[in-house]
Amino acid sequence: MKRTPLSTPDAPAPIACYSQGARVGNFLQVSGQMPADPATGELVGPTVKEQTRQSLLNVQAVLTAAGATFDNVLMMRVYLTTYDDFWTMNEVYSTFFENVAPPARMTFYCGLPPGMLVEVDALAVLAD
Repeated sequence: MKRTPLSTPDAPAPIACYSQGARVGNFLQVSGQMPADPATGELVGPTVKEQTRQSLLNVQAVLTAAGATFDNVLMMRVYLTTYDDFWTMNEVYSTFFENVAPPARMTFYCGLPPGMLVEVDALAVLAD
């Protein structure tokens, strides 16, 4: 099957060798979206609340570029630097699924670049 890379100016430009998203058939993988302002490429705010919101807005921008919404998302992965931020992240995350059943999710605790507290990726299934 052919893989189609996705790109949108509404999400941060990749900082390394990857696409913002890639589609194969009905599957769309949104790359890990960092909490950066797409216009400047700079990280937003110092809190996990601000950063979670921006990361999810960036995921949403890539979904939109593919003609999808959070309703198409099957699985999301959230990467945090510390468990101490879990509940705050979850509070913000939940606001993106107020009108849509939340997808499956995994949360990892790992090292991220300096200043980055969260990163989010998504796997979506699109209509034919």
